[in-house]
Formats: sequence, C-alpha cells, structure tokens
Amino acid sequence: MDSLCIKAGENACERIRDGGFSLDAFTGYAGPAVGPRWLIASGFDLTLLKEKALGRLRPLTLIGASAGAWRFAAWIQPEAEKSYRQLMESYITTTYTRADKPLSIRKSLAAIINKTIENDALPFALNHRDYRLAIVTARAKNLTAAENIFLQRLGFAFSFLGNALSRSLLYTFFERVVFYSGPKHPAFTLGPEFRGVCVPLNKTNFKSVLVATGAIPLIIAGVRDIFGAPRGIYRDGGLVDYHLAGNYGAKENDLTLLFLHQDRLIPGWLDKRLTSRKPPADDLKNIVLVYPSEDFISSLPSGKVPDREDFVTFVDDPETRIANWRQAVAKAEPLGEIFLELVASGKIKDVVRPL
Repeated sequence: MDSLCIKAGENACERIRDGGFSLDAFTGYAGPAVGPRWLIASGFDLTLLKEKALGRLRPLTLIGASAGAWRFAAWIQPEAEKSYRQLMESYITTTYTRADKPLSIRKSLAAIINKTIENDALPFALNHRDYRLAIVTARAKNLTAAENIFLQRLGFAFSFLGNALSRSLLYTFFERVVFYSGPKHPAFTLGPEFRGVCVPLNKTNFKSVLVATGAIPLIIAGVRDIFGAPRGIYRDGGLVDYHLAGNYGAKENDLTLLFLHQDRLIPGWLDKRLTSRKPPADDLKNIVLVYPSEDFISSLPSGKVPDREDFVTFVDDPETRIANWRQAVAKAEPLGEIFLELVASGKIKDVVRPL
C-alpha cells in the first residue's frame, strides 16, 4: 500500500473520513497535460477500465488535455483496453531524431492517434453510454499564433511575463476551447469563471482536436482552423489548464478524480516556475488526488517518472529509453488494484490527507 498517496480537498476529505464515500461519487476524472508522465497512470487507468469502476450510475466526464486527452480518447473506444494498450505501444516506440522539425513531429502524433483510434469507431465513441469526453485546447492569439519560431518565442516571452503578473492576463494570448462529446455542454463550461468557448466533437474534427491538444509550442506545429471551431491556430491544452485541478462537478457534492505524478498542482503550463501559483482553493474542494509515493518513484529507472527530457537524453539511444519506459509501465501496473482495495476495504479514510 506504500506505493500510493491520496490527498483530497476539504469536502472530499470530509466525505471520505466520514465513511460515506464510494466510487459512484465521482462524476469527473481529470487527465492532466504531463507528457510521458502519463505512462505512470496506465496501470491505474486499465484497472478502472477493466473493473468498470467509474460511471456506473451516471455518465462520467473525462476531462483531458494533451496526453490526458489521448488516454481518455482510448477509454471511449469500443475495445477500450485494446485501444489504450495500442496508444501506449505507439507512444513508447515512437522515436525522434535531431533532424525532426515541428511539422514532422506533428505528423508523428497524428500517426499515433491513427493507430489508436479507428475512424469506424468514432460514432460509438461520440455516443458512449458511460463516458463523456471533454478535451481542452488553447487557441493561440497574437504572436503566440505565429509558426515562425522567432515570432512565436517572442510571443511566449510576452505571455510568460503577463501570466507572471496575473493569470488572468494569460487569456490575452490564449483562449480556452473545450471540445466535448455527449448531448449537452459539460457542467464546468457553463459557469462565469469558465472564460472560454465550447465546441461539439464530431467525426470530422475528433482526430484534429487530439493532435491540437498535444501540440507543444515551439516543438510541435499547431493545428489550424479546426472544423466547427473558431478559426485560428490551436495548441497544447496544458497552456491554459496544465494539471486540471478544477471543480468539474455539476452539483455541490460531485467529486473529481485526478491521478498525477506528484502532489504539487500547477494551474497552467507557464506557472511551472511560479512556485507560489496555485489553483484557487474553491476549485480543490471536491478533488481526490492520487499520486505515486516517493518510494515508488525511486524504484523506477533512474529513480524518476518518464518525462519529455528522455527524448533528448536518449535521442541517440532510443532503445534504452523504450526499455526504461516499458519498465516504468510494468511497475505501475498494480496501482489501480491498490487504489480499489483501499476503497473497498474502507482503509482509504485512514490514508487520505488534506489537499
């Protein structure tokens, strides 16, 4: 049981400790934009999928940005486990060279998505009985929309400075655009604090949205003019919502599950170096955060979670990176079972700590 740690916001923590908690309390599951770190969530995800542990009484909203959106796009396929494992395999084995440019890397992302999701399966995914998908993207504005690297860097320098002064200034440079499946808008997009645009997912834009939400600025070319959405260049959803630590429930007591590689919650990608920047306290009240312990992380290759820097470190030795990532996935396999055992036994109330 030492492999997992659990923290919860005020309302969620009280509910768990009072013994009135069940998995049916979750109406949302958030998938953050954490690059290769998502591989540590694989065992957790696959166990929840196989056990059909979430979305049993009412549809579960899967809120994802970047890699989190890719995870959840696999969740809503007809053969979800098969699609998820295909996503892992394609993601792990994709290699890059020093000669790769933003356009070629975007093509490789599209190839991963095409291997994971079959076009014929899209009607099923878009009308899934148990799950609703909400994908966060960022529509770039001003210089951040430029594909010229010099101009884009300049735009991001201004956006970093503006965001450092106030997170609200971030919206001068990026507009939050959420693409969703299901018959109605996700509850979290209806509040005045949403500050964004909501667009229905469909067969035409589904894969373009998945590429766009993973389009890391300066590294991967953005996606232009997504069907059905405001015109413009779309980039990584993590720019506006990095760790997705928000209030995603429709009702006061709706809880949101979040699996992350760490316990520090960072609102936006540009906040990584701003150690004092935290999500608003009210947004955390109904969050249940699950993350691996330090002992677990120290057991991984090189004593760390897979990350984007591995592509650079092992650019000339992809076989080692691939082997390391496979080992990390194997070690993460029991994490979902550990979590379900904590819930089923009631021991979660002894383990949970305030967020």
